[in-house]
Amino acid sequence: MGIFGKKANREAGKAAKQAEKASKQENDAGAEEKRKLLQMSEISLWIDSYDEIFSDFDPRPYSQRALSDDFLLEAKKASRDNISGKIELKFLVPKDKRGTADEATIKKRLREHFKKHYTVLKKQQRRIFRLGVFFITAGILLMFSASFVMFQKFENSLWINFLIILMEPAGWFFFWEGLGQVIFETKKQKPEVTFYGKMSKCDIEFLPY
Repeated sequence: MGIFGKKANREAGKAAKQAEKASKQENDAGAEEKRKLLQMSEISLWIDSYDEIFSDFDPRPYSQRALSDDFLLEAKKASRDNISGKIELKFLVPKDKRGTADEATIKKRLREHFKKHYTVLKKQQRRIFRLGVFFITAGILLMFSASFVMFQKFENSLWINFLIILMEPAGWFFFWEGLGQVIFETKKQKPEVTFYGKMSKCDIEFLPY
């Protein structure tokens, strides 16, 4: 092989390396762009199709279809790290699979789902709180009644003594049960109420990749 042939081979190898480097840089740039898109919002999900948002066992259209448990689980995990209270929900969808009409329907369905569950959970929380307050009040009244009867000096009355024995533990039971409802039961529901409250006000957007 002559000098010109070796030089041509070196030039060809150099050009191939440059092309490979350029391709790698382009791929890295694309990956970096996707990574930035994922970091732009509080909750970003990478999906291959709209069906991944919904349950596989529900054949109904997007406007009525149940949401996927996996999607809700991921959304809950991401929302726990949010302190500001403002949630942005972004879906990264392949460009060739996007549909404007479907996205509008899905946005409406998601908002309806989150608002409905928030309203239901909020009502349950209020009902539990009111029940707890009722129990506390009933407990205090029973204990006060038992103390009042004791100071009336009915020591020789069998029925009065039996009534006092009955009212005292009943009063303590209602009092502590009411405190448990107000403090602990409402606290158990707080994470769910907070999550659906945030999601009911979130901004939903679909982005191509």
